[in-house]
Amino acid sequence: MFLTTKIAKLDRSVLFLVTCLVGIGTVAIYGATTDTRLDGLYISSLYLFALFCIPMLFIALVDYKILLGWLAYLFYSVGIGLLVLVKLVGENLNGAVRWLSIGSFQLQPSELAKICTVLLIAHLMGKREGQQLRFFQDLVPVCFVFLIPFILIMDQPDLGTALVFAGILLSMLWIGNIRALYMILILGVVIISIGTILWLYYANFDLLSKIVEPHQLSRIQAFLDPQSDPDKSWHVKNAMIAIGSGGLSGSEGIFLRKGYIPYAYSDSIYVVIGAKYGFIGSSILLMLYLLLVYRMIFIALESRDRAGAYVVTGFIAMIIFQVSVNLGMHLGLLPLTGISLPFISYGGSSLLTNMIAIGIVLSVKVHKDESTD
Repeated sequence: MFLTTKIAKLDRSVLFLVTCLVGIGTVAIYGATTDTRLDGLYISSLYLFALFCIPMLFIALVDYKILLGWLAYLFYSVGIGLLVLVKLVGENLNGAVRWLSIGSFQLQPSELAKICTVLLIAHLMGKREGQQLRFFQDLVPVCFVFLIPFILIMDQPDLGTALVFAGILLSMLWIGNIRALYMILILGVVIISIGTILWLYYANFDLLSKIVEPHQLSRIQAFLDPQSDPDKSWHVKNAMIAIGSGGLSGSEGIFLRKGYIPYAYSDSIYVVIGAKYGFIGSSILLMLYLLLVYRMIFIALESRDRAGAYVVTGFIAMIIFQVSVNLGMHLGLLPLTGISLPFISYGGSSLLTNMIAIGIVLSVKVHKDESTD
């Protein structure tokens, strides 16, 4: 297939929506950092977007099926290796060891591990060609592939990213034709785990404090009982007040200017949008995400290769869960955890991961009519 033909098959809707999201993110980063020591960070964000467009478009023009063979195992091994390397020589920032320093660039391997895990799970499930997943032959290997990065990421600790991995797994298994009984069992484990944490919090707080990390315990406490320690719920309370102060069309964002919102340019970027651009700005943001997911669903449905559909499903879940967790924690609906808002938050590793994911999705669209042999 000629290069020009492949370029013509690129999904322009997806490219347009991603560009719009990055544009909103750039404006929000500018609003969060102007007149601060980080003034000009939005320029760096634009540079990163322009730079990462290169691998995104390159991947889009390469047949994604190449990534679903032995390369899936190779990429997964590299991803796990980087997670182990973080444990050994990673940089400790704010009590968490999640980053590798590469010159002036901070690489967060857990972000890239999402791509590697989705590819390998899609490869394993794709072998069944739509037949029901078997327990020992299919479900156990897939869960094993998921558990290794999940455990390593929980150990960093990074609960937010680990939750995204769990969402990706459940979504891909559901689309991959898992038996209803197995899915009920998996969901039962999740519900029991959450219920156990809630029971321990109210019935045996001392035991819970020995099981979870101190910072995780403080976030659980701030979520379940905000009045117990105002200092621990300070971030979430300020975020909710700031978002509410935006009203219908936004305000001056006094909470942002006075520094009441930590990391407003990265994990808390949604607070900037809610405060400065109000309900209208927030609605536009959510509508763009909805349209992007809607278009990605169509690409998955149009794929003649089930593995390709599984890959797209994994990335749909990745975006949905990141958006849901990020918004939920700033609206007081979920415990506070560190997780970026796709294409909006400032962060090289996050943006690179999302751009690579979009590149693979575009590749599924471009090569959907080619033979799967």
